[in-house]
Amino acid sequence: MMHLISTYGADFLTGFGWTLLSSVIALVGSLILGTLFAIIEVIPHPVPHYIARLYIEVLRNIPLLVITMFFYIVVSGIFKINGFVSGTIGLTLYTSAFIAETVKAGIYAVPTGQYEGGRANGLSWWETMRMIVLPQAFKYVLPPLGNQFVNLVKNSSVLAFVAGFDLMYQANQISQTTFDTFNPYIIVGILYLVITLPISYYMRYLEDKLVQEG
Repeated sequence: MMHLISTYGADFLTGFGWTLLSSVIALVGSLILGTLFAIIEVIPHPVPHYIARLYIEVLRNIPLLVITMFFYIVVSGIFKINGFVSGTIGLTLYTSAFIAETVKAGIYAVPTGQYEGGRANGLSWWETMRMIVLPQAFKYVLPPLGNQFVNLVKNSSVLAFVAGFDLMYQANQISQTTFDTFNPYIIVGILYLVITLPISYYMRYLEDKLVQEG
């Protein structure tokens, strides 16, 4: 293992960098998209509700690999995008559907009196949602959101199937070169932990802090 690290350390660091970059982009993008579609789904009008519902149900029930391969094979034939971009887009869309469901549950968990109070004070529906409902909703759904973020990092391994240069891609390349089918993946597993454990502990810290604040 130490020989692999000394020989292919730069490759592992390259994969770590691409994995981290894809995860950060997908995390931000999926959080924005997921929150947007959660809001659209609770709009008191059937048309936007069904549009958001269709988006969420389709993406939640199609495997991440299928979504990624669609962008890598089909969309890349129209727009010149590489494996990294295809994988990151697929990861973003797939995760956003689960985040939308999570945020929607948080919105419904906020007492209706909070919404009614905002409307009674002259706030519009959007102002009430943005300033009163959403901040409380995110407090309710912080633990499951943390789980989604950790899953997102682990799911970023899909980039290996589309030459996304991520950790799994590098491990596959090194394994094929060295014929070592064990140690490269142990190293990659440790590097994934370097990313996911801080997220887990930080989300737990935020959760405890919110509980203490009441």
